[in-house]
Amino acid sequence: MSGWLLMALCAITGAYCLLRTRSDAGEGRRTARAEALMGFGMAAMAVPAAVVTPPAWAWAVYAVLFGAASLRALWFSRRSRHHLHHLVGSAAMVYMALTMAPGGAAHGGHTGHGVAATAGGVPLLTGLLLAYYTVYVLRSGARLIPVAAGGAAAAGGGGSAGGSWAARPELALACRLTMGMAMFAMLLTL
Repeated sequence: MSGWLLMALCAITGAYCLLRTRSDAGEGRRTARAEALMGFGMAAMAVPAAVVTPPAWAWAVYAVLFGAASLRALWFSRRSRHHLHHLVGSAAMVYMALTMAPGGAAHGGHTGHGVAATAGGVPLLTGLLLAYYTVYVLRSGARLIPVAAGGAAAAGGGGSAGGSWAARPELALACRLTMGMAMFAMLLTL
């Protein structure tokens, strides 16, 4: 049940990010596209293997897709620090795809969850990614807490002032928080 909930949460988050691409422009649109890709990719990877076992080639597709997303995030990180987070996220997705692939470090994909890999560096890398996402989730969650009535409007938490619900900065932050928690949960299963 938790796998289906994680999948649904990631898919809904990806769909909202896709909607944001229509209301944002420039850098905001690029960010929303990257976050939509991450949401849909996480949803696809979170499908419980007991119900739908992905074909062996799917993990290679995930690795190539998120490898390309990593290169894109690296390129755009020259302009925005937030793209460094996308770089870490895309690289984590490549790592998970390679680890979950049949014959990967987890030996058997989804069915190998909970089996500690003995390959050098895998537990360390997983631990570093878990630490990164712990800090990211805590920081994102703290940014959602209203400061004060005057501070909320200055922080983008004020009324929508005629803007659409897709352009609300607090919803975008909530989506980032959701994907950070989902990534943490997926990394825990390695």
